Amino acid sequence: MADFDHELDACGLNCPLPILRAKKSLSSMGEGEVLHVISTDPGAVKDFEAFSKQTGNELLDSKEEGGKFFFLIKKS
Repeated sequence: MADFDHELDACGLNCPLPILRAKKSLSSMGEGEVLHVISTDPGAVKDFEAFSKQTGNELLDSKEEGGKFFFLIKKS
């Protein structure tokens, strides 16, 4: 995983909470900063892909490891 500026632990939260929390975190971040999101919701993979397309924020990385999902989102 690349470097990131902020981290959001959304483990145990189900849709749409990981997206809502990420949206809130991104709103307080500066342009170009990167948010690292950790989630246990398998639906988050498609959710974050759609979220990045809708908001214009760039999904830099998405991976699953040991039942957790990791996302890097760059604020645009």
